Amino acid sequence: MMTSRKEGVMKFKSEEEYRAKGERVVKSWINDWNKFIREALGANLDRDQQAIVESVQHNPRTTVASGTARGKDFVTACAAISFLYLTPKWNAKKELVANTKVALTAPTDRQVKNIMMPEIARLYNAAKRRGVHLPGRLNAYDIRMDDVEWFLTGFKADEHNHEAWSGFHAVNTMFAVTEASGISDDTFGAIEGNLQGNSRILLVFNPNTTIGYAAKSQKGERWSKFRLNSLTAPNVIEKKLMIPGQVDYEWVIDKIANWCSPIRVDEVKEEEDDFQFEGQWYRPTDIFRIKVLGKFPKVGQDNLIPEQWIELAEQRWTEYHSSRTYEYYSDSLILGNDVAGMGRDSSVDCYRYANIVARFYETNSAGVADHMETAGRIANVLANDHEAISSIDTIGEGAGVYSRLVELGYEDRVISCKYSESAKSEFDQPLTDVTGQYEFANMRAYLFWAVRDWLNPKNNQNAMLPPNERLKEEAIEIKWKFQSNGSVIIEPKEDIKKRLGRSTDLFDALANTFHPISRLESVASPAGYF
Repeated sequence: MMTSRKEGVMKFKSEEEYRAKGERVVKSWINDWNKFIREALGANLDRDQQAIVESVQHNPRTTVASGTARGKDFVTACAAISFLYLTPKWNAKKELVANTKVALTAPTDRQVKNIMMPEIARLYNAAKRRGVHLPGRLNAYDIRMDDVEWFLTGFKADEHNHEAWSGFHAVNTMFAVTEASGISDDTFGAIEGNLQGNSRILLVFNPNTTIGYAAKSQKGERWSKFRLNSLTAPNVIEKKLMIPGQVDYEWVIDKIANWCSPIRVDEVKEEEDDFQFEGQWYRPTDIFRIKVLGKFPKVGQDNLIPEQWIELAEQRWTEYHSSRTYEYYSDSLILGNDVAGMGRDSSVDCYRYANIVARFYETNSAGVADHMETAGRIANVLANDHEAISSIDTIGEGAGVYSRLVELGYEDRVISCKYSESAKSEFDQPLTDVTGQYEFANMRAYLFWAVRDWLNPKNNQNAMLPPNERLKEEAIEIKWKFQSNGSVIIEPKEDIKKRLGRSTDLFDALANTFHPISRLESVASPAGYF
């Protein structure tokens, strides 16, 4: 157990009173890790760093994308040492009954030995100077206790040696991973195998790339997500040294001058991550996004939809619905349906009213085709909303649903949406984008591009999407290119699934709502479509 001592401050009447006081202090630290870091370790964390520690205390998965010198390694050390000392439990006989193991890892041995472990040592020794005696022996790569089942250790993440992770089964287990974008997905697969019981994983990294496990952690629903922006660092805000070692005002000024372009206020575009600093607007380069803003580089030219467009649509949706006490939409409903079958878990319905996607509805089929159930659900919507239209993917599993709805008498209100068919109108004319310049290899490419044009802020469609991390993750993974004849084609679904780990079911359901037939003229769409 850890002990504390403050001589000359307070005298206790008995050893029991002294022990009781210590137990109350330790209990308060267990309940509030930031209090432990402040009082026991003497560390000065800023507000963003404190929020990260609080997340690690309460959430199994925390991911932090960070700008340069923003204190990501220091806050990682604070969280790791807090987990090490505040999660073990002992019985009345002072026997360890809930052990704790902490693993610190990074892509290189240098990062572990020269960056991570010195931060741990700094905190351990600071506590000792403050009269808080933390158990264990501090070594170059670890803190070892007398009980071999309670320790902190650091080592290089070797993608060829997954057995290195095999000894980390414990009641309380934490993996703190710095420079996480440089670690392979296979290694994270090995780490995932140990995430059970009271486990934690903390990823910290500079967002150098938009692919890989670390990048996905900033997009998925499983994670508590944070971003450390150098512009909001205390030293920068106060223009003086508040926290030693963190980024300072002069560094930021230099990077703005060299990595950004001044722009006028009428040139500001949110999708470009334009920002205001000291009264002037700037447009950042990719290196500024990564090193200062803690953001991913701007999406590549072959990516269909930038993440910023999705976030803007989600923000509009949230603002629109926050001012309404009930759900009502004046425009007609078009229901996009992506039907599950064997080997897939969910069917997805997308409810779009002109520029607003009200919601997505997912039903779990457990990999068993549920055609009649899906047909019944769609029929119920059509029966209760006589202006509604359903657009169903009829390549594969959706064909049976479409046929059943036709049998039920809805042939004029259901659309057979075939991705493989030609991207032509009912008058056999090539379908184009909003500018009239681009033509498409097939209907899939047309529909996917229609979503792109709908979300593109330049087209002023005021698109609104309900916040959904899975949809965002799907949308920003899709790539496109020009064919030799100049038409746009979307990459094969199999290629997307390899990167994403699943099908783009939500995005497909949304894309289906843009099917170009004359019966949908009443449904709003970007100019140039339908």
